Amino acid sequence: MASEGEPALALSSDTIETVPEAGRNISHEGKDYTTIKEGLAYILVPRGTPTSMDPKMSKEDSQRQQVFYNPIQQFNRDLSVLAIKTFGEDFVARKRQKHEVASKKSNGRKKRKLQEKETDDQQAKLIDMLRLPLKKTRTEGTDKPEALTDIAAEDASEEREITAHPTPEISADGNTNLHGLVSSDKPIESSNGIGAYTPQFRILDALSATGLRALRYAKEIPFVTSITANDLSSSATDSITLNVKYNRLEEKITANTGNAIAYMYSFVEKTGYEVIDLDPYGTAAPFIDASIQAINDGGLLCVTCTDSAIFASHGYLEKTYSQYGGLPFKGEPCHEGGLRLILHAVASSAARYGMAIEPLLSLSIDYYIRVFVRIRKAPNDVKLLAGKTMIIYHCQNGCGSWSTQFLARNKPTQNKNGAASYKHSFAQGPSANQLCEHCGIKTHLSGPMYGGPLHNPEFIKRMLAHIHKTEHDVYATKDRMEGMLHTALEEITFGVGSRKTASSGDAAPLDPFIPRGDPAEIDHSPFFFIPSSVAKVIHCQSPPLAAVRGALRSAGFRVTMSHCKPGSIRTDASWTDIWHIMLEWCRQKAPLKKPLKKEIPGYAIMAKATAHQAGDARTNGESSRDVVMAEAADASSVGVTDPEVDAGNEDATGPTKAKQEEIPPSYLSANYEVVFNEALGRDHDRGKYVRYQLAPRENWGPMSRAKITK
Repeated sequence: MASEGEPALALSSDTIETVPEAGRNISHEGKDYTTIKEGLAYILVPRGTPTSMDPKMSKEDSQRQQVFYNPIQQFNRDLSVLAIKTFGEDFVARKRQKHEVASKKSNGRKKRKLQEKETDDQQAKLIDMLRLPLKKTRTEGTDKPEALTDIAAEDASEEREITAHPTPEISADGNTNLHGLVSSDKPIESSNGIGAYTPQFRILDALSATGLRALRYAKEIPFVTSITANDLSSSATDSITLNVKYNRLEEKITANTGNAIAYMYSFVEKTGYEVIDLDPYGTAAPFIDASIQAINDGGLLCVTCTDSAIFASHGYLEKTYSQYGGLPFKGEPCHEGGLRLILHAVASSAARYGMAIEPLLSLSIDYYIRVFVRIRKAPNDVKLLAGKTMIIYHCQNGCGSWSTQFLARNKPTQNKNGAASYKHSFAQGPSANQLCEHCGIKTHLSGPMYGGPLHNPEFIKRMLAHIHKTEHDVYATKDRMEGMLHTALEEITFGVGSRKTASSGDAAPLDPFIPRGDPAEIDHSPFFFIPSSVAKVIHCQSPPLAAVRGALRSAGFRVTMSHCKPGSIRTDASWTDIWHIMLEWCRQKAPLKKPLKKEIPGYAIMAKATAHQAGDARTNGESSRDVVMAEAADASSVGVTDPEVDAGNEDATGPTKAKQEEIPPSYLSANYEVVFNEALGRDHDRGKYVRYQLAPRENWGPMSRAKITK
């Protein structure tokens, strides 16, 4: 870093010719700046502005830091550069392939037309020759038919014309060559990369502030053709212009002062951007519709929302609905619920214009959410959206269980030509009762939310492959990115084939194209649970995470963890199976110390236990099941019954039979043996990664909104 006594270097044309350096003092228009390096880009911040993450930093210094340079968001910027670069390689490769195919077809048509014209000309000449009278003309000692003399002259003339205008041929690399002359058409990609076709790859940083994102995109993504850094504040765009000048990127980056929404809507009837990055302070909801209008077919939309108090909290559900078109999920999976709310808002906005979304990566990070979504013009895929939209029945005040209800059904079928298609129909409902089937407490609605996969696993594999090729000086948060991406990959694949994916020595070669996901695929196992929270419901000792994972795997269920929260378990087991395993935990490992009161949700769950489960979960020498069943007659408010007492009473009538029907059949069948195999629950080959970030200082968050200065 520069010392306090070091004289400042004036920012002029001479300065631009020097190589930018971190920690240099720069003077411009009477103001002193210090250079900060992030990735391969440099920005100028006023001297004296704190730029560290010192835990003892005062609130005032933190606020000053937030305005000019926020190191908290470096992970967001690193991840964005990596994601856009990975997406861009696929996008450029697809464009080049499409251009090459179109060029070959066009050149093939031109060649066929020339050959057909040549054949027609030859046939016309032959016909003319046969029609001409054979007149003999006397020349110097030689008699020749007059017609043949004319034909010979014409042939000589034609030969001269062909020499002057050679016939086009298709070269091995697909270019049009005129007997060694290069075609005037724009060249396409050749086999050796020379004269490669360069497709447009334009990025809009809609809310740019100092322009650091735009600078990094221009420096670190080699195939970017142009970037627009937009901000509403003129002082911000002045700062962008200054930073662009210092990084010598005037040819790539253009600063624009204006309202981001109005600017994006201006691209309704003209070519827009391949990538649009929305990173506002708070919610991105007001910008989503305009961004759909400005993005090109097959483009990438990057969205950040920092208003977690809205999308991940039940305190402002009316605000959540007005912003995202759905109600929040209350409970520990609330941040994943926020992810799905935001994806639902993007999908429903895009669907109005016949565009479908494919989430490539959706992450809950610190205090905000970041999603990367591919947008495609696909009216047929838009028809699948209702079948991928779900509402949640959530027992938020009881045991914490949930069930999903999709709004429609997409049934695979075939059309008249035998091609695969889908039949769309109404879904049967409701999928849940007013009372929770497990504890009898009232359930509440959340959603609608996006019910498809949150990630594209092949996209994540390519991001991981890029990380292994990049040094720490480019991605300062490389370790954390690698850990979160591995967790997200295991989350979407349940760990199948993802343990050693994209490692430097074991990775198989990846296809240059990112395979597109099934547009009708839905996520049958959304959200997660935390064993310690489940144990609180039945007031038992909390089981180790490895024990629960091992029990689920030994029963044949898939198990992984969620990137949203440490200590989480994501599984395809039903809540009936989860409660069966927890009751077995009480029986085998941690008997209850006190009898449960009938007012709590765990009372009803224990009442539905099988005989050996409840009989062995002793409470002070007394059977827990006996305690519960002795009060079962007074538990009509929660609908508790004994499945074994009533199961054999086929002729039961009145309240007894009615109560039995409230117990789902799965409870009567979930009586398999449970083995708490902790060794099976541990994944020794998962690697040691930084999977979850710890807050480096107090009040970790977005701070206060910066004031706009004109």
